[in-house]
Amino acid sequence: MALIRFLITLLTFIGVLASASAAVLGVILMLRFPPVLIAVAIAFLLFHWVLKLLPKIE
Repeated sequence: MALIRFLITLLTFIGVLASASAAVLGVILMLRFPPVLIAVAIAFLLFHWVLKLLPKIE
């Protein structure tokens, strides 16, 4: 049981580390190439606009 718990903890740590490095790499890429930053900003604005158009779920 301790081995399974250790493996789950290890895989969780590896996943968190990989996602954090992907986020840092994305930020570096956006700062290095401004068109990527513009594309991401437009995507966020479009996503926000679509969310405002959808009916609210209550």
